[in-house]
Amino acid sequence: MIRQAAFENATKMLKGGLHCHTTRSDGHGTPEEVMRLHKANCYDFLAITDHCNYNYTNYAPETGITIIPAMEIDINMPSPGNHCHHIVCIGPTKEDGNGFEQDQRFDSVDIEDPYEAQPILDIIHKENNMTLYCHPEWSGVSARDFENLQGNFAMEIWNSGCAIENDMDTNAAYWDELLIQGKKIYGVATDDGHAMDQHCVGWVRVNAENNINSILEALKIGAFYSSCGPEIYDFYIEDGVAHIRCSEVVEIKMCNFRVPYNLITNPDNTPLTGAECKLREGTGYVRAVIKDAQGRRAWTNPIFF
Repeated sequence: MIRQAAFENATKMLKGGLHCHTTRSDGHGTPEEVMRLHKANCYDFLAITDHCNYNYTNYAPETGITIIPAMEIDINMPSPGNHCHHIVCIGPTKEDGNGFEQDQRFDSVDIEDPYEAQPILDIIHKENNMTLYCHPEWSGVSARDFENLQGNFAMEIWNSGCAIENDMDTNAAYWDELLIQGKKIYGVATDDGHAMDQHCVGWVRVNAENNINSILEALKIGAFYSSCGPEIYDFYIEDGVAHIRCSEVVEIKMCNFRVPYNLITNPDNTPLTGAECKLREGTGYVRAVIKDAQGRRAWTNPIFF
């Protein structure tokens, strides 16, 4: 049996947000307002990722939400319209080796070639931060523009702001192009919330203790899944068959770039709470996507085999 890391000895799956904005950059809500909104939606942790402005501060400590130190870096490339890399940085406390300062500000960076971003990523990683690649469709990039950037632990597969405003970055664009190459990059659902109605739409569920170091380690090894509503309880392979257990949904799909697995549904549209699927050999990985009656999805991270 191979079980996806999110479901190994899982007890409580923490709910968290990894990309949101406040009035510290171009968000509409104050940090306090944004944190209280997330508390009202049962979040356990949150990264406040205002553009080019690093944050450690818990602005509403009464909420009990764990704040992950974070910011978003903007890297611009020449092209008509959007053509950019946006990178979320998350890291530990100063005491645990984070090299950035509270309120440390960074300039947006202009580059000519997409891979000129690598030295910037290297600096971020040297300062003990993990990096998350943001909204590739909205950024006007193809997989060719970022697939060989080194060190990103994950990429956005859902971005609420882009989904609401642009109908973009809604279902793992380009992710499988990286996975089929053997790149172990995980997928996250985020909000990138600017307007208040863009918050608390997409999140991650992390198999971790509710402290910064445990959450970061779980993210690093892919011990989480992403959701806009449905819940996933287990995902594993046994004897060449993938198994998933979940809350009530109407569609389940196993995904691999080179294998068109059939969509799993009930003919009478009654809910599914799980599925099994015989896997094709030699394809390297499988991941699963589920969709509920309201059209909301949840995504496992891949099992590599």
